[in-house]
Amino acid sequence: MKYYIISGETSGDLHGAKLIQQLKSIDSKSEFRAWGGNNISKQNVPLDKNISELAFMGFTEVVKNLRKILDNFKQCKKNILDYNPDAIILIDYPGFNLRIARWAKKKSIKVLYFISPTVWAWNTKRVYTVKEYVDKMYVILPFEKEFYKKYGVEVEYFGHPLVETISNYKKPEFNSFCKENNLSGKPIIAILAGSRKQEVKDMLPIMIEASRDFNDYEFVIAGSHSVSEKIYKQIIGKSDVKILFNKTYDILSSATAGLVTSGTATLETALFGVPQVVCYKGGKISVAIAKMVASVKYISLVNLILDKQVVTELIQKELNNSSVIKELKAILPEGKKRSKIIKNYDELNKILGSYNSYYLIAENIYQRMSGNND
Repeated sequence: MKYYIISGETSGDLHGAKLIQQLKSIDSKSEFRAWGGNNISKQNVPLDKNISELAFMGFTEVVKNLRKILDNFKQCKKNILDYNPDAIILIDYPGFNLRIARWAKKKSIKVLYFISPTVWAWNTKRVYTVKEYVDKMYVILPFEKEFYKKYGVEVEYFGHPLVETISNYKKPEFNSFCKENNLSGKPIIAILAGSRKQEVKDMLPIMIEASRDFNDYEFVIAGSHSVSEKIYKQIIGKSDVKILFNKTYDILSSATAGLVTSGTATLETALFGVPQVVCYKGGKISVAIAKMVASVKYISLVNLILDKQVVTELIQKELNNSSVIKELKAILPEGKKRSKIIKNYDELNKILGSYNSYYLIAENIYQRMSGNND
């Protein structure tokens, strides 16, 4: 089988690489081409476009880069037609991928979608787009299957792949980790400031400012390869905050607490058992529009899955130096919120379960493409 993969962001690139690995193990004759990043490339998959060129955040940034985005659609369609795959596998990245799904279906190309758009939060009408243009959706959040069912859409849920990824991860010894990365050996506070340039510019300065009140801790940024090192260094300036690239899980597994931008990173942090403060700040116009179309109570996956506020969310004006300092102190050892958060993380793990999700999804895809599944 020939598959064309489209992943537009860092997390999708990681999930895509794991899925490709399992598809290859099931079908040794499978072939791939992709829009993706370093992880997919490491699976010996040729890339037609790197995700570093695709990370546009917010409504206003999309408008400013509209011409480039339209050119990307044109290029992507040409790449797919030239490759002539048996199916395309779209991974998250809904603003782009749902449009590709609509086009591909009209071209009689089979459309598989891994990681659902957050239709339960933004623009519920997208459910009908999925129903019409996606042949099979593979969701990764437990409540999504029931949500889709209300609209007459049958989707597959095989568990959240992060459970598998993190359970298989080997934690480094703390002192060795610090020595190898020139860290002081103080307890670590992880900073996950997002994978988009604009996220980093909006939120990292506030996170770094707060670090000055915690001299007994070392703040370490988990750098994203989709953001240039130059941007990080400009923001870090003369502060003592360190940055490590390609070490996100090493940092989280060694951390005492975290400052985390909303998104998949909040769930990763929780699965590592690290108490966190969730941070989000964006352009005024983007946030105003987002509030009008949002239909959820929370922005972090931890709170959404548990359906209650377990971790504090600092959004827009609430994300300021004094609030970050106050909330961070509350989740450090002896802090009043720490033990309750950790207890709720146990509940989260039970809900997500332990699954061999990448393999199960790959097996379902192979069976479907081989004609052994509807």
